[in-house]
Amino acid sequence: MGLKRTDEFRKDAVRIALTSGLTRKEVADDLGVGMSTLKKWITTHQDTDVVSKEDLGLAQENDRLRGENRILKEEREILKKATVFFASQKP
Repeated sequence: MGLKRTDEFRKDAVRIALTSGLTRKEVADDLGVGMSTLKKWITTHQDTDVVSKEDLGLAQENDRLRGENRILKEEREILKKATVFFASQKP
């Protein structure tokens, strides 16, 4: 049988999973728990006061900004390649 985790540990795991910006897999691996276990804890504790609404809102905004940043970096790389390509064309 698996190791019994304290309720405090579970709540901390949920807080980390919801606010850290790490993937659920990364959090589960870092904490030494299975993905299904972490998902179950999140389902159980997501509506409690483990994470304040403000913190959850900030975490969601961070996720949105990370996605936007990733897209902008990809666009910048495409523009760099296009610049090199057009600079190498002979007039």
